Amino acid sequence: MKTKITSFLWSAILCAMTFATGAVADTESGFYEKEHIRGFISIGADYRGMFSEFQKYVNRTAFLNGYQEDPEEPGTKYAGNLKYETFDDYYFGLHFNVGAQYKQFLTWFDINFMPTQISERPSATYTATSEDGSTTMAFPLYDVRWFAYGADWMFGWKLFGESTFINLIPSVGFGFNLINFHLASGFVVFDRKDPENTAASTRDRYYSTFASTFNSELELRLEFGPIAVGVYGGYRCVRYNELEIEQIRVDTAYGDYDTDNVGDTWFIGVRLTWIFRSEWQKKQDNKL
Repeated sequence: MKTKITSFLWSAILCAMTFATGAVADTESGFYEKEHIRGFISIGADYRGMFSEFQKYVNRTAFLNGYQEDPEEPGTKYAGNLKYETFDDYYFGLHFNVGAQYKQFLTWFDINFMPTQISERPSATYTATSEDGSTTMAFPLYDVRWFAYGADWMFGWKLFGESTFINLIPSVGFGFNLINFHLASGFVVFDRKDPENTAASTRDRYYSTFASTFNSELELRLEFGPIAVGVYGGYRCVRYNELEIEQIRVDTAYGDYDTDNVGDTWFIGVRLTWIFRSEWQKKQDNKL
């Protein structure tokens, strides 16, 4: 998986260098004309469709069903069935962007987050049975939750000019993402290679893992002076690292757990942008 992460990052960097070189080169006035830089901020919202691998990863991780342990008799294992509603294959993303425009070239930071997805607990406790089937015991349940957030450094190009009423803006970028899970109960996890010395219990908290990202999108934008309204769509590649629970990797605790954690999504959304005036534009206004 590390090889995949490296290849995504290198691809993103090469694309960014290509955009940047074409955008800022200006043989007549040097590297760039600082007074023509315009800042902008924007907010956006989109519908994110999860591919089957991503939905499977989320549900398999969020609803991990491990052994329980009797607190009065350590070593006695119990297991039971969880009856939660699984998560859908979509979610809504929210975005805040801050960046700069130089002529037709755009670069910005896309800070993204999502509302927490919740599968409510079916009851306050559930019944688990001991390994030998001789006894049962009730264990507490929590709401199962997950959410993600991150940021991408984006690079785009206005195809139809710097300030036209209608524009088409392709862009690419790279960044990071964090996905967070709150599990159903206090399960015991352990390294199967050394179960006696590495056992730990999940707690009533979130567990997180990091990811590298590669983002590509296309925006159709209408500009009304300093205000722009855009519709955009694209594809975001995400590769999550292995999840650790109390310093124990899940793939070592569960032998059949898939560690190739794909978090790819396609998306379509709307964006509202406020474009600030450049120093050059302000000087032109003062001359009038």
